[in-house]
Amino acid sequence: MLLFLYTLTLFNHFHTKAEKILCQMMGDAKYPLLSKDGEATIGGIFAMHSKETLPSFEFTQKPQPLLCSSVNLPDFRLAQIMIFAIEEINRSQMLLPNVSIGYQIYDTCSSRMSSMSATMGLMNGPEFAAGETCNGESSIHAIIGETESSATVILSRTTGPFKIPVISHTASCECLSNRKDHPSFFRTISSDYHQSRALAYIVKHLGWSWVGTVNSDNDYGNYGMAIFLNTAQKEGICVEYSERFYRTEPEKLKKVVDTIKKGTAKVIVAFVSFIEMGLLIDQLNTLNITGLQIIGVEGWITSKSLITPKSFQVMGGSLGFALRKINLEGFSDYVVKEFWDTAFPCSQIKGNISQHEINCSKYQDLLALKKYNEDVPEQRYSSHVYKAVYAVAHSLHSLLKCKEQEGCEKDLTIQPQQVVEALKKVNFTVKFGDRVWFDRTGAAVAQYEVVNWQQDSDGSLHFKSVGYYDASLPPDQQFVLKTENIIWAKGQLEKPNSVCSESCLPGTRKAAQKGRPVCCYDCIPCAEGEISNETDSNNCKQCPREYWSNAEKTKCVLKAVEFLSFTEVMGIVLAFFSLFGAGLTALVAILFYRMRDTPIVKANNSELSFLLLFSLTLCFLCSLTFIGQPNEWSCMLRHTAFGITFVLCISCVLGKTIVVLMAFKATLPGSNVMKWFGPAQQRLSVLALTFIQILICVLWLTISPPFPYKNMKYFKEKIILECSLGSSISFWAVLGYIGLLAVLCFILAFLARTLPDNFNEAKFITFSMLIFCAVWITFIPAYVSSPGKYTVAVEIFAILASSFGLLFCIFAPKCYIILLKPDQNTKKHMMGKTF
Repeated sequence: MLLFLYTLTLFNHFHTKAEKILCQMMGDAKYPLLSKDGEATIGGIFAMHSKETLPSFEFTQKPQPLLCSSVNLPDFRLAQIMIFAIEEINRSQMLLPNVSIGYQIYDTCSSRMSSMSATMGLMNGPEFAAGETCNGESSIHAIIGETESSATVILSRTTGPFKIPVISHTASCECLSNRKDHPSFFRTISSDYHQSRALAYIVKHLGWSWVGTVNSDNDYGNYGMAIFLNTAQKEGICVEYSERFYRTEPEKLKKVVDTIKKGTAKVIVAFVSFIEMGLLIDQLNTLNITGLQIIGVEGWITSKSLITPKSFQVMGGSLGFALRKINLEGFSDYVVKEFWDTAFPCSQIKGNISQHEINCSKYQDLLALKKYNEDVPEQRYSSHVYKAVYAVAHSLHSLLKCKEQEGCEKDLTIQPQQVVEALKKVNFTVKFGDRVWFDRTGAAVAQYEVVNWQQDSDGSLHFKSVGYYDASLPPDQQFVLKTENIIWAKGQLEKPNSVCSESCLPGTRKAAQKGRPVCCYDCIPCAEGEISNETDSNNCKQCPREYWSNAEKTKCVLKAVEFLSFTEVMGIVLAFFSLFGAGLTALVAILFYRMRDTPIVKANNSELSFLLLFSLTLCFLCSLTFIGQPNEWSCMLRHTAFGITFVLCISCVLGKTIVVLMAFKATLPGSNVMKWFGPAQQRLSVLALTFIQILICVLWLTISPPFPYKNMKYFKEKIILECSLGSSISFWAVLGYIGLLAVLCFILAFLARTLPDNFNEAKFITFSMLIFCAVWITFIPAYVSSPGKYTVAVEIFAILASSFGLLFCIFAPKCYIILLKPDQNTKKHMMGKTF
């Protein structure tokens, strides 16, 4: 029983003690590398060393602290900038006039473990116990850091629940723009959203459509490359390969380099951080992969440690976006004259020499850098740290209700959440002219300088500014690139070409290759009648109806207009035979007129003969109306003249045939038929038959006359200028009427072929009508099937052939008698009969 009471009492003792100390540090506090007390404190996290040595973990005793080595001068300078800005503010009478700002700067040694330890150190402070509650407030009003995006994501997520504002000077990952995940995060650098899009714009601007990409396998590289790839796709840029690796993955790095070596893309977009880029350059150097045009980002493009004679062999001519270089007035002098005496006071220790050495030994690696300040002008991130410090100061200035003459209300307690809200509203201009404000994502406006790795004549290497990108300017002024100042890969003065397929020249179009990106295509010539008048045209455009493509398929030209002309061989030949026929008919008429009193002329009804010769002359001449460029009058004239003259001609032949029949009947005893078909009746019949054709033609011209027509049916590349019939029914009615008369005349002549007359004219009329009908029967299919001007030529040929047939068959025998057998041209001979 006594033992039980003793145990209960001991338990209550320890339980009461535990209630008094709820929060207790489980290890040693991490102290800042650089610190200074103040009424307001700004924390800083920088990787001032680039290497760490991990202790052995035996799990039997407390691990030894991490050992840092290899001074990271760029981040060390940034810590100096932070102190420089704070001391500048402390001396100012305009900003926080009676409030001193202190700082606590931690070194992460480029380690995630040290970074987390530093974050906890800033949030918790150095106290070993938090008392009876765990509700203590952090003494830090804001934290400036980290350098890398991935480390900054961890920092922001760790401090986020405590509403402690984090302002980064270099973390540009777009992932940090999410205000839901990072509500208290700000940055004086712009988001990679702008840089990634600008990378796509510069590739597009330089005419490269076939690129390879490499990125760091972390938040910075993955998010940045994702935005680039999305923008590149919209801009029509194709990516041959997209590789990624992390600094601790040598096998992946080898795979990346092997892919680059095998690839055909001559342009590589490298969205990698400084460390990964150094590893990539070493591998490219090892395998001697040169001639690639590298496009870089602000994370490495202006790194002095990367631009060396060895790396320049593979990286010479690199092009990329960098932060603007701003010279902070007074900082270079501050580095030499003040910083070393205040931050590292070992030189002021007097007395024991050994004690002096002990106090200075821990800064030995830094003291080796004391004489060097040449790198200060190249610190492109320094202005961003400077802006971050001033942004916090302006926030505190507004929260403490500071006034120029009256100072600040020091008794006010400032919570980190208040600083967050105040940072959202800051808007001021720093001494070098830049305006500082944060957008809705907590980022600054995008302003980049385009730099080019170049080598001077003396062999020195430097970064040449060749353009800029400023998102605050109007869209048409945001991007400027001076290509004439760029030295390309391998020192070339001409821009390299990086395409999957060469550009398709005007006159061709792009045809995508199956299974390959859209930038890989074949160039297909445009079809006839289509053109492309620009390079890399996706489609060929159809020429307007009256236009056709030229031989190169680059522009539409007026189609060649074709018609049967007097200047071409066919037109000349047809015109010659037309005039020859008309002339020959005129000679026959003259001959008949001179021999009009001879028996052979009288015996052949001289009146109808002269009328027939006149109509034949018109038939020959009407064919001329079919030659030459068709117009409204010629179209109406050619068909109506042809129809009327041929009816007149056939009517005369028909009249002569009837006369022959009537003359035979009149020789029979008791016959008086000639009184019913005398000269008056003959003339009347010819006029009546011709009048019917005239009536048909008048109706044709009245209802739907022929007209000039551009025929594009037979030939796509040219226009056949012809006469449209207007009314096809009228045209075939004209031809049908001629055919009807011709058939009738042929039948009558055939019936009269055996008349017992030595000079039986019916035989020759039969032959002429046979030729006439044969010509016009063959004309119909030939007319329908002949294209273009050959249709007109067929019609002219039919007119001339039938006209010559009538002329030769009817008048040649008579001319033969008159000219060569005058002895037969007598009345006695004409009265001779054969039975």
